[in-house]
Amino acid sequence: MERSEGLIFITGGVRSGKSTFAEKTAESRAAASNGRLHYIAAGKSSDEEMAERILLHQKQRDESGSGWRTWEQPAGIGELSAAFTKRDVLLLDCLTTLLNNELFGTGGRWESPEFQEAVKERILTDIHSLKESAAALIIVSNEVKYEPIETGSVSHIYARLLGRLHQRIVGMAVQAYLVEAGIPLLMKGRKP
Repeated sequence: MERSEGLIFITGGVRSGKSTFAEKTAESRAAASNGRLHYIAAGKSSDEEMAERILLHQKQRDESGSGWRTWEQPAGIGELSAAFTKRDVLLLDCLTTLLNNELFGTGGRWESPEFQEAVKERILTDIHSLKESAAALIIVSNEVKYEPIETGSVSHIYARLLGRLHQRIVGMAVQAYLVEAGIPLLMKGRKP
């Protein structure tokens, strides 16, 4: 896939401030181009902590006054492409959850290398489709491979797939950031 001038990738550890930074980046992009803001939420409320995190993010967007439109889409994000125009700025939060939903939401086939590859390619195709339909696409993801993971375990397979997705997406991106303790570090591209 070709490099996209409007693709920004933002990653970091859990609760590093990456979602807040991504939202501000999207708001800035939309303000500069008089664009509309869309939030593609891959998360599902599976427990009390996740429900609280979802509510916090919704509250932050509502309080921003920026007019976000939220799309709850835990899988198959490419299905939304037709809803957007070249005036739209999209924020996908987050790739980590999307991969989890796509990989484990269909039953026990996650162990198949062919299925893993198909999931990875489907996500990349969906990302490309979203980017082509909008002015900008900002993708948030988590870094999960900082800790040692037992080779061959479910966690290892998942982390390996996520790492491959990160590499391919960063290859397409004009900017890539690593957020640590609320501080965005530009890892690829030029500052806006």
